[in-house]
Order: sequence, then structure tokens, then C-alpha cells
Amino acid sequence: MNMTEPELTNLEETTTAAIHAVVPMAEIAEFFDSSFSELTAVLERQEIATTGPAFARYAGPPEETADIEVGVPVDGSVAPEGEVHPSSLPAGRVARLVHVGGYDRLGETWGRLGEWIAEQSLTP
Repeated sequence: MNMTEPELTNLEETTTAAIHAVVPMAEIAEFFDSSFSELTAVLERQEIATTGPAFARYAGPPEETADIEVGVPVDGSVAPEGEVHPSSLPAGRVARLVHVGGYDRLGETWGRLGEWIAEQSLTP
């Protein structure tokens, strides 16, 4: 399976460690960098392992700000520490495309996923 191609899949609920914020779009790259650094440090201190790739979950389409949660799936429950808190990704059918590369190319990945969803006659 080529994880860089869009796909439909059914996911089970997944335990995560996450950071949530409403971030100005001009500061989103810095938010990603600082959040993933903090997540890594907290998980190392709490001796909790990640079980999959990092994610970003948006509460709606980004405009001047983004209501966003970034995190990683984990093999246990993280204790709240700093900005890190326990969370989960819900079970359900999802369209998924894994972005491989730097943040500067993320817009292309979002565009590709949106095109693919439309080609499949799906509704996001």
C-alpha cells in the first residue's frame, strides 16, 4: 500500500497525546514545530511510546486562524503536562492522505486530497 496516495479507510478510535490551540495562520509553522517538540519531550519523560504518524486535526477550514489539534497516537494515557493533554481520534470512515515532506508543500497535499474526495463523489 502506497501511503502517499489518497484512500478510504475505516479507523478504530485511537488514544492520542495532543496539543490544541487557535493559531493565526501566519504562525502555524511555528506552532507545529513547537508542539511536536513539546509532545516528544513529554512522551519521553512519561515513557509513553508513539504508535503511528503525527496528525493535525482542524475543527474547520482554516481562515485567518486555525482551530487545530496536533498530536500523535500513543500506547497509553498521557498525563496532562504543559500544553500536552490526553485525547483521541474517533472511529469512523475517513479519506486519508499522508503528507510526506516539509510544511511548505502541505498545501499541495491538502489540494490533492480535496480533488480526490471530489473525484470519488464524496463529501468531506
